[in-house]
Amino acid sequence: MRSRLLAVAERRLPALTRLRLPEPVPLTLHRRRIYVLPTAFGLGFAVLLLVMLLGALNYGNNPALLLTCLIGGIVGASLFAGFHALHGLRLLQLHAPEMHAGARAVLGLRFDPAARSRPGLRLRHDNEELGFALPAVPTVVELPWTAPGRGWQRCGRLRLWTEYPLGLFDIWSWVNPAPAFLVYPALEADAPPLPEGQGAIGERARHGDDEELAGLRDYRSNDARRLIAWKASLRHDHLLVREVEPRAGLALTLDYDRLHGLGHEARIRRLAAWVVAADAQAASYTLRLPDSCLGPARGAEHRRECLRALALLPAAEAVP
Repeated sequence: MRSRLLAVAERRLPALTRLRLPEPVPLTLHRRRIYVLPTAFGLGFAVLLLVMLLGALNYGNNPALLLTCLIGGIVGASLFAGFHALHGLRLLQLHAPEMHAGARAVLGLRFDPAARSRPGLRLRHDNEELGFALPAVPTVVELPWTAPGRGWQRCGRLRLWTEYPLGLFDIWSWVNPAPAFLVYPALEADAPPLPEGQGAIGERARHGDDEELAGLRDYRSNDARRLIAWKASLRHDHLLVREVEPRAGLALTLDYDRLHGLGHEARIRRLAAWVVAADAQAASYTLRLPDSCLGPARGAEHRRECLRALALLPAAEAVP
């Protein structure tokens, strides 16, 4: 019965549902999207004023009547002060840092207060609630947010409200910004160590050749025989050895198809953890996915490219 009544109300009163649709930013809070209801404290205060008014009229007490009217005027002024705190406020943009699914992050909401301060504002998203005040200049407000999953995610509807200045009225508006953020996959907790390198560099690493040629120098008695450059030594009539440097990193292959025994999302979480671990070690790595192959490469740009590819992999039912 309740759901049926709500459905009828939504058909008859489109204002109840129009703010459920995503809205492009920037957006402005105008009078047609700001709602007002008395708080419980406000209702009790109204009953008190009514009792005062009846008593003043019953006893013909002019000072009491004047006091009641004065307090009533203050109540009316507080309503317009609270409405003024929201009216004309603009949400300019949203931004978010790099984040992984299930991890706490901070959304940055940039507000333009239209050249006047906005005290006593509150913002709620799901179970997160934030109180703040805006100065007379554009300001970024940071709202904690936990991304529900990987891929493109929106923050959803935000309730922006105030009970300023006396707590007598709840004055609110809904904000449903359209921008979406790319959320990287969750990282597997206690992921196993990185796999061995594969391919040409990996083969050399397995044979102990993890060094790179830096030049030639004269032979010393403690030099390994494998480092002697025989052809160059014959040309110069004395022994020369190759000067080598440790290899900066080994090429790794992170292959989706090699993770046997794991489900689709579990493979994605492990690969994401390995990508982050390989980047922390400054290793060169290749990421092999069912429909693409990234690398070999290293660095922050390659890490972002790999995590993006993992975040945008189709769901398990769409994977052949």
